[in-house]
Amino acid sequence: MVCKLRDPRIANLARLVVDYCVSIKEGEEVSINGSVESIPFIRELVKEIVQRGGYPIIQITDESIIEAFYKYAPENVLRHISPIEREMTQKINATIRILAPTHTKPLVGVDPEKLRIRSMATRELSEIFLKRSAVGELKWVVVAYPTRALAQEAGMSIEEYEEFVFKATMADLEDPITAWREVGRRQEKIAELLNKVKELRFQGPGIDLYMRVDGRKWINDDGRNNMPGGEVFSAPIEDSVEGYVEFDYPAIWRGVEVEGIKLVFRNGSVVEARATRNEEFLRKMLSVDEGAKRLGEIAFGLNYNITRITREILFDEKIGGTIHMALGSAYPETGGRNISGIHWDLIKDMKKGRVYADGDLIYENGRFIIEF
Repeated sequence: MVCKLRDPRIANLARLVVDYCVSIKEGEEVSINGSVESIPFIRELVKEIVQRGGYPIIQITDESIIEAFYKYAPENVLRHISPIEREMTQKINATIRILAPTHTKPLVGVDPEKLRIRSMATRELSEIFLKRSAVGELKWVVVAYPTRALAQEAGMSIEEYEEFVFKATMADLEDPITAWREVGRRQEKIAELLNKVKELRFQGPGIDLYMRVDGRKWINDDGRNNMPGGEVFSAPIEDSVEGYVEFDYPAIWRGVEVEGIKLVFRNGSVVEARATRNEEFLRKMLSVDEGAKRLGEIAFGLNYNITRITREILFDEKIGGTIHMALGSAYPETGGRNISGIHWDLIKDMKKGRVYADGDLIYENGRFIIEF
């Protein structure tokens, strides 16, 4: 295990998740999904949950098990959705998914067609999850926990990566809950500004992209659904996206890394897609369904405690001075209508870029230029 069993930052992170992110109440059932590497953190989560009268349901897995499923499952198994999975998705009060892999690329050798088939099959569960979340029936959070695999992927030493994770989540502070509430207040002002905007234009090296966002709601990711948080996001009008964007960072889908992606949009749909590495995989993902060719999300990364790429989207999409957009499903709470079996985030560095809202410059060189 990377983290020491008595590291007070682990207990801090557990309290932050239970009290701030999902706010567990007496009688609520809570699904906890993690790896064997995250057992010290799961232990702290269980302690916090049961003390508040919640009931934890623990699911511990390993990347080798996931690999075995995809490698040996025939098509009928890949298309199967268990009634038990469906029932849990429909009934659970809260879910905590811990990002703590023992291996970061377990599916790199799996046929992309198998991933596509499984993504299509699980679309039903994704839709239930998103709809319940949108109406407040389901509380959820994805939270990072440091492991050797993630440290290696990020190009950091184990100790350096621990410090990175706990700083990004602010679990290294005495009172991280108060700190995240302050982040939430600051980002809410940005969301309020963007909620008045009809059109956005992104310009800079490798990007000239236009979209309409009128009538869509900008959401403040203040750490409650993603820990670390640090973004504001919405969904563009589905047929409004025009132009091109070249993504600076690798785009990773279940361990498969695609580099040098360039997308061209017409009438909201991808009409040209290129990549310098794994272009065929990119094309497979775009063919999952019709919704995979459209953007379901547009977002600004605002966590300036995260300053470098780690090859883990939970951190990378929040890098201060970036934007990201997702191919596939929109979050219903934004008003987005795009539906797909995927939601694949792609990141663009905007530290030399500009963003115009209804013709006015509001963002330059990685920051909003209006005082909040």
